[in-house]
Amino acid sequence: MANRTFVVGVGMTKFEKPGSRDWEYPDMAKEAVGNALQDAGVGYDKIEMAYAGSMYGSMGQRALYETGMTGIPVMTVQNACATGSSALFLARQAVRGGLADCALALGMEKMKKGSLGAGMEGSKVTIIDHHLTSMTAGRPWEMDKAPMPQMFGNAGREHMEKYGSTPEHYAWIGWKNHKHSTNNPYAQFQTEYTLDDVKNAPMIFDPLTKLQCSPTSDGAAAALVVSERFLDEHDLWDQAIEIAGHHISTDTPESFADNSSIQVVGFGVSQRAARTAMEQAQVSIDDVDVIELHDCFSANELITYEALGMAEVGEGHKLIDDEATTYGGKWVVNPSGGLISKGHPLGATGLAQCAELTWQLRGKADDRQVEGARVALQHNIGLGSACAVAVYKQC
Repeated sequence: MANRTFVVGVGMTKFEKPGSRDWEYPDMAKEAVGNALQDAGVGYDKIEMAYAGSMYGSMGQRALYETGMTGIPVMTVQNACATGSSALFLARQAVRGGLADCALALGMEKMKKGSLGAGMEGSKVTIIDHHLTSMTAGRPWEMDKAPMPQMFGNAGREHMEKYGSTPEHYAWIGWKNHKHSTNNPYAQFQTEYTLDDVKNAPMIFDPLTKLQCSPTSDGAAAALVVSERFLDEHDLWDQAIEIAGHHISTDTPESFADNSSIQVVGFGVSQRAARTAMEQAQVSIDDVDVIELHDCFSANELITYEALGMAEVGEGHKLIDDEATTYGGKWVVNPSGGLISKGHPLGATGLAQCAELTWQLRGKADDRQVEGARVALQHNIGLGSACAVAVYKQC
């Protein structure tokens, strides 16, 4: 029988504009892991296994040397924008399978300014070549120089054509997440905008304006995943949050069968990962109180409402009409500000989501606190394509 698994310590750095802080990966790791260890109240010597994620650094072992050199296995993880969640998944697998009683998941990134490319530039094969081919097939759309905004922008266009959502719905999501971030000291942006500000910001790829797109960012986040035995030995039950379900899904042929941009950007993988994680946790989406989801672009947040089962297919924009995804609504989605406003250092995003939800379920999220939060869901997607969904519960 698999062991129960718990988050007992979380920590992160403030997310920053690339180049605005003079630091390297070991500096990020030391700060984030140090904060997680302090939160847990244990030393680095208690960690038996570590998974360190980054898309560009590929230096998990070296990054952790400034925190401790104890001879434990350290594995570098790389899984597109789902890198941090994948490190968390592997740490949980180690504890769940009895290979360790305390495992570390770390995510970190130093990024360049400007839009992301397709990956593996100069190669005929890229991590998203299937996705780009499917997006443009049978559609009057040419490839843009910035493929990521185009992919998610086209998914938004497809939703508008099929189901009647409007640019105003996507702008509202940008407005909401920037508003949420004003209470998050870790967020890259903490400015509140009006809805008109969001709508009238520079257009990146119609219908997505600049204030509906996640920025490039530097930063790190970390979590300690432990067993029941570890909690008992160190008397840490009061701060433990259970990872009750966690699943990673990847593409199937159906992702590309209909040349649907909505499917290309991860609807199917999100739906499968969410269903499995919630089955493991024995909850439904109606049991969830607070959600951190992968709003790399506002269009993806709306589409993900439907993938998670918060709304029927084609009706995600009705949640926006009802303001169901902010404070006072049925769910609070991205209380941290999400990727749009908190920032998106690729390797760190999934673990920053974990940190936010841990604080929320502990009732320690300060002015961001979701009242009465007991069950939380995390959604982190990386085109290439992988989607990780985790469900957390109060103990």
